[in-house]
Amino acid sequence: MELLKEKILKEGRVIGEHILKVDHFLNHQLDVSLLNAIGRAFKERFGGEEVTKILTAEVSGIAIAAITAQYFDVPVVFARKTSSFNLDKETYEGSVYSYTKQQLYKFRVSRHYLPENEKVLIIDDFLANGEAIKGLCEIVASARATLVGAGVVIEKHFQGGGNKLREKGLNVQALVSIASLTKGQITFLQ
Repeated sequence: MELLKEKILKEGRVIGEHILKVDHFLNHQLDVSLLNAIGRAFKERFGGEEVTKILTAEVSGIAIAAITAQYFDVPVVFARKTSSFNLDKETYEGSVYSYTKQQLYKFRVSRHYLPENEKVLIIDDFLANGEAIKGLCEIVASARATLVGAGVVIEKHFQGGGNKLREKGLNVQALVSIASLTKGQITFLQ
């Protein structure tokens, strides 16, 4: 997706050799025109699949998933990272180790919003080690719903998470894959 690559090169910031900051347009401040293009791109990639629900993680994935859902005309469910009084007691859970926060936590989704007849597409902003998607997959499996695939905006290919998920048979589609962030330079896979 050339538009996304251009935006990353122009406005992305590299920190060390593992972190790409795109908070200026993707996950803190949002470029809605870009998000619309991302939603259309996911519809093109997964348009042949029957999708009845989109699942994402709180917080960064919500905006991307919501715009993508418009193109599929389906609801979005987001997995919560924290428990609260207004979350149903009956939930599906998935364990996630956050690379950026260096901590283990659980994703939770109310059983009410993910019945077993759903055909679920996971949407997220980044794919590095694959932990977030793995946790979301655990939720889909617990619900006995059908997982049709996972769409990610940016895959840090050099961290290997996408390949691990693909080896398990998951249809993972990244709009942009990064081969390296060495010496502050962003190198795309293709």
